[in-house]
Amino acid sequence: MSAVSMEATIILPILKKKLAFLSGGKDRRSGLILTIPLNSDQTSMEELSATLDYLLSIPSEKCKARGFTVIVDGRRSQWNIVKTVVLMLQNVIPAEVSLVCVVKPDEFWDKKVTHFCFWKEKDRLGFEVILVSANKLTRYIEPCQLTDDFGGTLDYDHNDWLNKRLVFEKFTKESTSLLGELSVINDGDKTRSVDKEKPADPVLMPSFDPETVLQTGHELLSELQQRRFNGSEGGGGGGQAAPAWCPMEEELLAQPQVMKLLDSLREQYTRYQEVCRQRNKRTQLDEIHTKVMQVVNWLQGPGSELLKNHQAIGDSIRAIQALQQKHEEIESQHSEWFAVYVELNQQIAALLSAGEEEEVAELKALQQQLSDVCYRQAAQLENRQNVLQAAQTFHGTTQELSQQLDGLLSMLCADVAPADEASIQQNLKLLEEKLQAVEAGLTSLRQKGGVLLEQMCSQSAWSLEETESPAGEQQDNVQQIQSVMEEMQLRKQRCEDMVDVRRLKMLQMVQLFKCEEDALQAVDWLSELLDALLKTHVRLGDDSQETRTMLDKHKKFVDVAQSTHDYGRQLLQATVVLCQSLRCTTRSSGDTLPRLNRVWKQFTVSADERQQRLELALNFHTVTEKVLQQESVELDSLDEVDSSGKALLDRLTMPIIFPDGSEQFFGSPSETAAAAEGVRERLLLVEERRLQLQEARLHNEGGREEEEEDVPNGQEGRLDVIGEELSEKEEGEEETERQNDDSEREIQDC
Repeated sequence: MSAVSMEATIILPILKKKLAFLSGGKDRRSGLILTIPLNSDQTSMEELSATLDYLLSIPSEKCKARGFTVIVDGRRSQWNIVKTVVLMLQNVIPAEVSLVCVVKPDEFWDKKVTHFCFWKEKDRLGFEVILVSANKLTRYIEPCQLTDDFGGTLDYDHNDWLNKRLVFEKFTKESTSLLGELSVINDGDKTRSVDKEKPADPVLMPSFDPETVLQTGHELLSELQQRRFNGSEGGGGGGQAAPAWCPMEEELLAQPQVMKLLDSLREQYTRYQEVCRQRNKRTQLDEIHTKVMQVVNWLQGPGSELLKNHQAIGDSIRAIQALQQKHEEIESQHSEWFAVYVELNQQIAALLSAGEEEEVAELKALQQQLSDVCYRQAAQLENRQNVLQAAQTFHGTTQELSQQLDGLLSMLCADVAPADEASIQQNLKLLEEKLQAVEAGLTSLRQKGGVLLEQMCSQSAWSLEETESPAGEQQDNVQQIQSVMEEMQLRKQRCEDMVDVRRLKMLQMVQLFKCEEDALQAVDWLSELLDALLKTHVRLGDDSQETRTMLDKHKKFVDVAQSTHDYGRQLLQATVVLCQSLRCTTRSSGDTLPRLNRVWKQFTVSADERQQRLELALNFHTVTEKVLQQESVELDSLDEVDSSGKALLDRLTMPIIFPDGSEQFFGSPSETAAAAEGVRERLLLVEERRLQLQEARLHNEGGREEEEEDVPNGQEGRLDVIGEELSEKEEGEEETERQNDDSEREIQDC
């Protein structure tokens, strides 16, 4: 394997001109194909010579031994230039050239010009030269080994090839230099590792980044291997499958060289990393020990003093907020050291996983010492924070409970004017809610105070271990908490006593409004009974039995009205008593008693009239049924029926005259007419009965004279009955008015 005689970067402008190139194709003897594309302006043989020198230095000696097939493309050049290039090959690569194929243009050079025969000069040149057209070049070289310039299928990108060569040479140069530097660094560390007491020198830094160089080498190797095993898309002659596209010989040379450099570089870089790791570990041990002692000394010194000097819990929300702000500052100072602790703990853990036996013991001791101090200080900070949070909650609950008690007291001190029952009920409900809120607030305060005392006891446990000075301050804090809870309990008890008095007064007000409301309701009920009596109690019954039933119902109806009236008077009397108890001089109930008396008087008049009409109807139906059912009837009985019926009819047409002079009829005119029609029908039946009796007596002499004498007597009897009923009615009305006046005077006196 030959070394590269020069670098591509030195002749890069010349190589970019593509004066000659190795496409990677091979002839039938497996010799590499060297292509020289000539142009009409080709004048510099020196640049072509430099290009050939560089290209021929790339393949291995083994590849060179198989010989080159040189394709001189003269289709765009002159014969004398082609001749010069062929002769130049004799001086540049006479031993490596096996065959030179001069591609002639379609219009061949003048025979005189080409009189020079290369084949005659074979012995002198050292290689065979043939003239061939481009389409016949495949006689000597397979199409898959020719580029598309000669009708082949072989892909070749000169710029890509040149870029790969630049990468390869750059990698080779950097990796070789890096290997030397790493070897010096690694060998120098062996001598220092023997004498452990000798201070370590700073690790030398290589000129190139090993990671970058390795990455470049891996990418280059991957590209070379990919091109090595990719196949060609074209096909060979003779119907046989084309062989896999074989990369350039310079790549066959580069691939093992890159692999060897990568292996060596990885080995030296691994040793270099170990050297750096060992040095870093030794340096870290010293740094860790120093930092651990810094953390421990601060936490046990200034950090502990800060916590010992701040044990107060404040006496208000504002005071506790100031204490919390101060504690946050203390926590902030501790956080910086805790961050150092976390970093140190991670570093120690990393060193323990790969540390030596003598290092492990030292690291574990440092780790244990650091953890004990940090955890103890963190627990103290957490306890203090818990105490402050519990104190803030306690003071907040105290403030809220104090505000609730103030609100309840202001409500109790305000005078409550009896507006209506709804407002009293609402105030009573609000009072109960406020009292319940105060009770819940006091319960919550006791709970929060217990939590605060528990947190303080937990805090004092570690405080007393260090010094006895905080004990007095802690005792003052405990007494302060207990004093606050006792004060709130006394305030709550005083409010409860006032609530009991206010509740009784408000309940009396509710009862007063209830009595007034129920009294008004009794008036409304009595009015409804009166309205029902006047509008619906019109019928008198079709017979005595039905009338008697209606009379019983009427008495019960009157009893209900009497009960309603008595209930209303009792309620009004109760309102008078409640007003005296509550010292209420003006109430709306003063209008209720006159209304009750007025409605009751109207009802009694209407009920008496209804009673009398039912009694008249009962008498009428009784005598009528007697007359109609008996076979022999006296004329007096018939006259009695007529008299009672006419009296009843007259009574139906009469209105009810109330004490205030107003009049009212029972039911509607149609209903009154219907009731009167029933009476008239019964009278017609009686009249028919009279006619029957008269016809029967026509057969008897002297019967008519007796009949004429009896009629006036019957009429006089009916008039006497009507007069008695009117007298009884007047007496009943006078008695009712007298009773109502007496009741009204009694209520007014109360």
